[in-house]
Amino acid sequence: MRKESTVRKWSLNAIVLLLGLFLVACSSNKANTSKASRGNYSGPVYTVKRGDTLYRISRMTGSSVSELARLNGISAPYTLEVGQKLRVKGSSGSSAKKTAVAKTSKPRASTTSSVAKVAAPPVGAKCWRWPTMGKVIVPFSSSDGGNKGIDIAGKRGQPIYASAAGTVVYVGNQLRGYGNLVMIKHNEDYITAYAHNEKTLVNTSQKISAGQKIATMGSSGSDSVNLHFQIRYRANAIDPQRYLPPMGSKPSC
Repeated sequence: MRKESTVRKWSLNAIVLLLGLFLVACSSNKANTSKASRGNYSGPVYTVKRGDTLYRISRMTGSSVSELARLNGISAPYTLEVGQKLRVKGSSGSSAKKTAVAKTSKPRASTTSSVAKVAAPPVGAKCWRWPTMGKVIVPFSSSDGGNKGIDIAGKRGQPIYASAAGTVVYVGNQLRGYGNLVMIKHNEDYITAYAHNEKTLVNTSQKISAGQKIATMGSSGSDSVNLHFQIRYRANAIDPQRYLPPMGSKPSC
């Protein structure tokens, strides 16, 4: 019972910790998003629509995530509301500012305002395998608001595998913009995340072996069929391609 309680507690902590990190991490919502799915962007003001994230808005408006956050008084985890008016790059005018402040001045819970940076682990410190096969269409980026994982293109229904053995700590679609998401804890240092799945085939607290099928590829929370995959080391995102073996080969460890 105690062990089960610990897993549940870690699962909740993982969701709270990664919420803010994920909302600015995934770049699967590409710049070619149709106008029908975008917010209303007129001059210096952007109106938030369902599914928007601060990173997505930054790409559409040409403003950086940090600039949008500063202009609108938004702090991590950068929670947005449908209909919210945001000032964008180069905007001015008291009415836009007042509207934005009115929408964003409410106190928000923020447990992820900062994550201490740690040195990346050496290559080979842990054995990883590719979660699926396909072309990496968006690589990892360590820049502000960049893609904190990799996006792998594929076919709908294509198998998604666990990159290493561990315990499932989250299965759900509560993180807006990431669709059906699975997170696996591998030990006290590592966690992996698999987003935009069509179907999830595992449950929270389930023990998973390396290479076990955990989901099928889809486009939930995305504009295209792909897998958004992250490896986090002590809560910090690291470049998966630096640690994965060559595409198509098995890990040598």
